[in-house]
Amino acid sequence: MTRVTVHEAKTHLSRLLEEVEKGGEVVISRRDKPVARLVPIEPLRPERKPGRMKGLIDIGPEFFEPLPEEELRLWEGHGD
Repeated sequence: MTRVTVHEAKTHLSRLLEEVEKGGEVVISRRDKPVARLVPIEPLRPERKPGRMKGLIDIGPEFFEPLPEEELRLWEGHGD
């Protein structure tokens, strides 16, 4: 973890951002009192695209058949 003053942070922002991009952490202080922390952000999840798994998953016709009565009761919260 790197500690810098506000002045140092303004002067060396690009270098500090490079350090954070590599996984580091920077604490910015004003008069020896920490006031902010620069940390890497969580990577954004890739955008979901419909059809991306097309051809990779095979769903048989039995998937669309009605459930047996006993299993249906369990799904509805009736029974054991």
